[in-house]
Amino acid sequence: MRRRTSPLIAPSILAADLSRLREEVEAVVRAGADWIQVDVMDGWFVPNLSMGPLMVETVKCCVSVPVGVHLMILEPIRYVEQFHDAGADLLIVHPEATNNLHRTLQRIRELGIRAGAALNPATGPEALDYCLSELDVILVMTVNPGFSGQSFLATMLPKIRAVRDRIDRSGYSISLEVDGGVNAQTSAHVLAAGADILVSGSGIFKHPPYDEVIGRMRSG
Repeated sequence: MRRRTSPLIAPSILAADLSRLREEVEAVVRAGADWIQVDVMDGWFVPNLSMGPLMVETVKCCVSVPVGVHLMILEPIRYVEQFHDAGADLLIVHPEATNNLHRTLQRIRELGIRAGAALNPATGPEALDYCLSELDVILVMTVNPGFSGQSFLATMLPKIRAVRDRIDRSGYSISLEVDGGVNAQTSAHVLAAGADILVSGSGIFKHPPYDEVIGRMRSG
């Protein structure tokens, strides 16, 4: 099974202490984080509300690493320019949330930033087959999105392996990201299944010191 020599670690600020946001993001970057993830929720596509372009702009002012944005919102194409202008380096959208995933991904790339698509637990890898050429990242959700701190769904490991296989056979340069219940205990299984990028909120921000937990996650 293919695996990166050194997987990327992306702490999600959904689990950070937002009253100390600058301190939190600066601390995880010093501890070795490769980028910061901002999770955006609209209360419709997922049962929660969180953050927006202003939060992306704020984080971007605090750190020099890339900022990835996971858009758990309906018809994300309406907002991609706002998130681009706020400084997002990557926008991830859901195929179920848009009437035209291909067009949305194209628009993101036209703006000069990376484009990604996320697969909810109930969504199969085949949902992305027709638009692999427009993808820089595929995100496999290992929880049902909407809330931080959920338990890892081990039943998603075969899907991670299936997506890894699809990527490798496609010939495209696509990173495989995994998000949901990823921590120092579950990261080894996720990496063995073929992930390139680990997103973790509670698994990092609720388990300091950050350098130790990031190191354990990276080593698997």
